[in-house]
Amino acid sequence: MKFFKITIVTLVVGLLQIASAQGFEILEVKSPGGLKAWLVSDKTVPLITMRFSFRGGTINDPANAAGRSFFLSGMLDEGAGELKSQAFQQRMSELAMRMSYDTDREHFGGSFQTLTENKDAAFELLRLAVTQPRFDAEPMDKVRGQILLGIRGDDENPRRIASNALLKTMLGDHPYARVPKGDADSVSAMKPEDLRNAWSEIFVRNQLQIAVVGDITAEELAPLLDKVFGALPEKGQQMSVPDIKAPAKGSITIVERKIPQSVMSFAMPGMQRSDPDFITAYVMNFVLGDGGFGSRLMEEIREKRGLTYGIYTGLASWTNGGLLIGSVSTQNAKAGETLDVLRAELVKMARKGPTEKELEQAKTYLTGSYALRFDSSSKIAGQLLGIQQDNLGIDYVKKRNDLINAVTIEDAKRVAKKLIDPDALTISIVGRPEGIPLQTSGAPG
Repeated sequence: MKFFKITIVTLVVGLLQIASAQGFEILEVKSPGGLKAWLVSDKTVPLITMRFSFRGGTINDPANAAGRSFFLSGMLDEGAGELKSQAFQQRMSELAMRMSYDTDREHFGGSFQTLTENKDAAFELLRLAVTQPRFDAEPMDKVRGQILLGIRGDDENPRRIASNALLKTMLGDHPYARVPKGDADSVSAMKPEDLRNAWSEIFVRNQLQIAVVGDITAEELAPLLDKVFGALPEKGQQMSVPDIKAPAKGSITIVERKIPQSVMSFAMPGMQRSDPDFITAYVMNFVLGDGGFGSRLMEEIREKRGLTYGIYTGLASWTNGGLLIGSVSTQNAKAGETLDVLRAELVKMARKGPTEKELEQAKTYLTGSYALRFDSSSKIAGQLLGIQQDNLGIDYVKKRNDLINAVTIEDAKRVAKKLIDPDALTISIVGRPEGIPLQTSGAPG
């Protein structure tokens, strides 16, 4: 069954690859003011898509203003320059343009899309949002209310509780362990000057990366880069982030809640994206838990034993460290058995690695499905921005599949042994699990 599923997906993806065999050219555009962007010019559709990000997300949040950058991401389309919130959003609607912002641990990002015929006016609105944001009281209160509502929801979400508890156990007070939204106290106390400080620290040109896709030439884009971003300061305050020090010995934390399932988040030390073994680890992890119904953990824990609806593992890789992280939910009465099977499969992968067949199937799927990441302008822009963020080079799209195909069975076994350490498995469980010794407990819910 597993081979059949992978074969069907491979055939479909292969047809998509044939349809898009001509590929696309990525140009590096440099503005007169020295700003750089990667561009895929495509005149077939009258649409321009831009993705950009600044180095510095939740790692920029000071301890006394948790959630500051997340709050900022909700405010940058709530008025800028002379336009207050309602007028700004009305203008966006008139231009049929899209603009949104988001933040993660290391990056503060923006997404922008406009029809070609409206590009001058739309880029001007983007310029205002980026360089002259307003932090007026009424929209701040509106956004504050939305965030507080989200925080209350997260406080009752077992998966979110487990994930936050896991990171706190593994990383302590490290910036990577911060909850992006902050907490009710910090958000309630957030002031306009807090957001303005976040904006002035993050929005600087030497931390900016840009990807553009669509109906625009390099000659047209270059001056627009200066128009939108040129007024930002060249440099800002650099945040110093220490390397993470994940515990070498695992532990189990149980947060008691009166729910029928045990929701588990688990992790062990991982690796940085810059690690030479990352691609090998990526392929190996696809076999372990990232391959959906084709993965070992799904096969052993769901298909064979019916202990869960789903289980996954992934590589969380940052500039200053990484984790191999995963999640699974099961009945409280089956928690101990689920954990036993998980540990056994980790031991098996660490000792023996994947089989030749598993490795080849993983490589076939990963290379064949890569084309699906480039089937829209938004996806292409997102991929190009991610490649810049990871410092992989402008030729990465062309060489990525070759890197995966170069992974040998010896590589995969070596990296499995290097990366997977069942003794370092740290687990956070929300629920009332049975068959697991209580080590640390939260208050009953």
